[in-house]
Amino acid sequence: MSVLVAIALISAWLRWYTFTYQILPGQIVIARGLIKRTRRSIPAERIQDVSIKQGPLSRVIGIAEVRIETGGGEADEGRLVSVSLPEAHRLREVIRSIRVGGTGAEASSEDGTAEAEALLFQMGMPRLLFSGVFNFSLVWIAGIFGALQYLEQVLGYGWDRWREVVGVAEQAIQSQLNGMVLLSVAGFAVALGVLAGVTRTVLQNFGFTLTYDDARFRYRRGLLTRSEVVVAKRQIQLGLVERGAVSGGLGWSALKVQTLGGGDQVSGRQELAPFARSHELAPIIALAGLPPFDRSHLKAVSGWHILRGLIGMVVLPTAILLVVSLFYPIAALLLVAMPVMLGVALLRRRRHRYGLAATSLQVTRGVLVRREWTVPYGNVQSVTVRRGPFQRLVGIATVRIDTAGGSGINGPRVHDIEDARAEALVRDLIQRVEALRTSTDTDPA
Repeated sequence: MSVLVAIALISAWLRWYTFTYQILPGQIVIARGLIKRTRRSIPAERIQDVSIKQGPLSRVIGIAEVRIETGGGEADEGRLVSVSLPEAHRLREVIRSIRVGGTGAEASSEDGTAEAEALLFQMGMPRLLFSGVFNFSLVWIAGIFGALQYLEQVLGYGWDRWREVVGVAEQAIQSQLNGMVLLSVAGFAVALGVLAGVTRTVLQNFGFTLTYDDARFRYRRGLLTRSEVVVAKRQIQLGLVERGAVSGGLGWSALKVQTLGGGDQVSGRQELAPFARSHELAPIIALAGLPPFDRSHLKAVSGWHILRGLIGMVVLPTAILLVVSLFYPIAALLLVAMPVMLGVALLRRRRHRYGLAATSLQVTRGVLVRREWTVPYGNVQSVTVRRGPFQRLVGIATVRIDTAGGSGINGPRVHDIEDARAEALVRDLIQRVEALRTSTDTDPA
């Protein structure tokens, strides 16, 4: 054991000793490795900014993880681990300086930068706790069942014996089982889910602040793991406003932006305001260079969208549950969710709209979670028309719009519109994109 520990310590020391970085005029050079030496150069023009992240142990000993954000999708392209916190702040200021053409020597101090940034949004503890109530989660219940499964393997206490115990208990209390007991169990599950949601929200968004300076947003958040992320305005590709079924009805929304990069990693989808009022989001959206969402010009999708929802969300799941319940009767309990899914399927078309505004494509979709996408024409990278078997049968299509920032499932897609309208939408959208780019290329500025 001592030999293995010694080998691990020596390996860690060698990784640290052979890892170096240099800030040169116009570039940053990162080198690592002893036997296989790699050297990566990051040009200054590709750098967005520097993000700083601290875990619980890192905060205790005063170190941080520094990520040099670029337009690429590689999460580890510019990642510096275990940098002292003062050095992390110094690196950020030096890199900001060389990114605008300086040498790094004129980098401003961290205190001066913090004072220059304008505070746009922050979340106090009352709002943080209130937002956690709407992040209902049963992840802890799943964790309990996972722990029981682990104990079964470790202690040899199998599920067969659990079934025997439950069977005896059921016979003993069957005469006393009533609605109050069932309500108590349901209430306990709801309370546990709310507690899990509040805990997760506090851990993630504690001390959330959003500031703006020099065409960059900067947000800081986290209780145990403190992160600081910079979002450059020039890298923002689209805006997304989300409203929950209950919280949205009470006037609360969340604002996210998609930036160059990929996925939900750094330089991917970023949350600028997790829980805010509409009047708080308006100035942030304006500073991000996004137009306001205009619902007056939006068009509805085809009525076939309802039928597709009924088939995919109600008919098929119900048939599967009925078959599964023949072998596992407990699966029949999931059928109680079918009325909710029926309501969602019937409301899908009413909540799904799309339209071409003066400067952007705008799409809204969702019943339980209402989403509103705003995609400036200049950021559209590709437009795809897709037709599945059922869509080809009834003459409808789905139009998918992708930006340079990502192409996830929850993107600005327009589902189930007639073929002729889909072709017209694509043609009109491409014309606007090309017209904007032509005017930009011919602009003498």
